[in-house]
Amino acid sequence: MSMRNPAQLLQTIYPEGDGKPMAETDMHRQLLSDLVFTLDTYFQSDPDVYVSGNLLIYYVEGNPARQVAPDVFVAFGVPKGQRRIYRLWAEGVMPQVVIELTSRQTWRDDLQKKWQLYAELDVQEYFIFDPEYDYLDTPLIGYRLEDGKYVEMEASDSRLRSEVLGLELVDTGETLRLFDPQTEQVLPTAKEAAAAQQHLSEVEKELARYRERFGELPK
Repeated sequence: MSMRNPAQLLQTIYPEGDGKPMAETDMHRQLLSDLVFTLDTYFQSDPDVYVSGNLLIYYVEGNPARQVAPDVFVAFGVPKGQRRIYRLWAEGVMPQVVIELTSRQTWRDDLQKKWQLYAELDVQEYFIFDPEYDYLDTPLIGYRLEDGKYVEMEASDSRLRSEVLGLELVDTGETLRLFDPQTEQVLPTAKEAAAAQQHLSEVEKELARYRERFGELPK
C-alpha cells in the first residue's frame, strides 16, 4: 500500500475559516444576516436553492489556496442543507448570484480582484453595496455576465433588477433591501418577520377572547 507524504495530506484539507472576521462592522454583520435570512425565506419552498453567506467556496480541487468567501450568495440547482464549506467540484454549480458588502478594507478587491474572479467562475450576477455610503461613488453597483464578461447594470430609482433572483435590490439611502415586483412588497428582515408574527398572534388571541364572550364573528 502506497503512503502519502504530509505535503500530499495537507493538500486535501479545506479549512472552514480564512482567519478573516465575518464582517468589518456591526452594520455589515447585521445587513449580511438580514440578506441571508430574507433570501433563504423567499426561496424556502424550493429544495434546490441554497442560500448562504461568508462561507468559503473552494473552486480548484486539491488547491485550498484557491478560495473565496462571498458575503452573500445564492446557488440554484443545489440542494438545501448545512455545509461547513462549499466545494465547487462536489456541488457541480457555482453560485449564480453574489452580493458583496464593501468596506474600507475590501472595496478595492470587490471592484477589481473579485470582479475578475467571479466573472471567470461564471457568477451570472455580481452586486456590490456600500453600507457606509463612504467608499463607492455609487453605493449600489450590479454586473451581469454577458459573453463571459461583466456588463454594468443600469439603475432605475436606485434599484437594480436581478434577472436570476426575480427580485430588485433597492438602495434606500440608509441600507439595502430586497423588493418583490410581483407582490410589490419589500421582503421582510428577520426582525420584521418576527414583529409581524407577534402582531398576528396578538390578533388571534383577541379573536379567541371575542369568541369566548360573544360567539362567532358575524359574516
